[in-house]
Amino acid sequence: MVTEMSKLQISDVRAIPLTANIEEGTRTSQGVFGAVSMVLVEVSTVDGITGYGESLARFGPRAYAGFINEVLAPKLVGQSAFDIRRLWQQMRSALSGRSGGMLVEAIAGVDIALWDTVGKALGQPVHRLLGGVGRTHVDCYASSINWASLEKMEEQARQVVSLGFKAIKVKLGSPVARAIESAQRVRQVVGPGIQLGADANWAYSLDQAVAVGHALHALDYWFFEEPIMPDDVAGYAHLRKTVSVMLAAGESDYTVAHAAQLIKDRLVGIIQPDVARAGGISETRDIAALAHAFNVAYAPHVGWSGAVCAAASLQLAAAMPAFTSFECMFIANPLRDALTTLPVGAATSLVDGQLPVPQGPGLGVDINWDAVQRYRVD
Repeated sequence: MVTEMSKLQISDVRAIPLTANIEEGTRTSQGVFGAVSMVLVEVSTVDGITGYGESLARFGPRAYAGFINEVLAPKLVGQSAFDIRRLWQQMRSALSGRSGGMLVEAIAGVDIALWDTVGKALGQPVHRLLGGVGRTHVDCYASSINWASLEKMEEQARQVVSLGFKAIKVKLGSPVARAIESAQRVRQVVGPGIQLGADANWAYSLDQAVAVGHALHALDYWFFEEPIMPDDVAGYAHLRKTVSVMLAAGESDYTVAHAAQLIKDRLVGIIQPDVARAGGISETRDIAALAHAFNVAYAPHVGWSGAVCAAASLQLAAAMPAFTSFECMFIANPLRDALTTLPVGAATSLVDGQLPVPQGPGLGVDINWDAVQRYRVD
């Protein structure tokens, strides 16, 4: 913690690509996934304070790390870590054209690290820097029952209930008839007292999504996530008028401008930005604030991200008035479970169906460097 007036000058920025294998058979409508990747970002200051961030880099993490180290880092060294907004704009200027893609995902990792650095310098958790609302624990849902055989989905549903979750997300895919049957079977297994959401990972055409949406409403599902392509805003408008189940989306959005298309016309009831994709804590905070202004709920997308993303998402969940529920992956992920010295955002941390928010300075987590060395790919 800085005890005297300091500019918190940045001395170094380093990006480290990581990849780890995950449980065999992890599957969504888009296919089977055998590994997860991310980039760990380290921001150091002349005061001896170091903050950590995470960039979503599902594929090609070395390319992301190279971009951060060679293009973004030179824009930051010598600057004040306190000037997070100004630095965001400087990094944004690295490429012309519309915001999105690899650039904003790379910025996200640096931005999270800057917030961690400032929090450590001031001796406060990030949720207090954001003007927290006093949450020390947050509601969560188990994510996700795999798109698999009916028997496997039933087995996972029982497993999740036994872990103490009060809400669960189910992956669905094609064909439609099988998706509806899967949704029915999971509902039968967990009973009426458990909230259920469904995630299609944009598997459906508009007409198929209408059919599945009607079935999910009849089965009392809580939400229907990404039923169609993320950029089909007109399709979401049609679904909003046609089906009664609440729609959710936003993990594919990079900026406030992208998310605004879904929020301002209330095309979704839940917006789900991923802090490791959507420009970090700064941009995700603005998405959540816009959602609050339009009475849309905010639920952080975490997915197969690592521990730093989980910690940053918990900090946002603790601070944002529009927050509704946190995505807690119940299947083991080494980049989340081993990357910090203490678990963060894991099912093993549940307390009465809620997750604790780290209360230490910054993100409230410490990096396990043995795990970093084990999973680094450069």
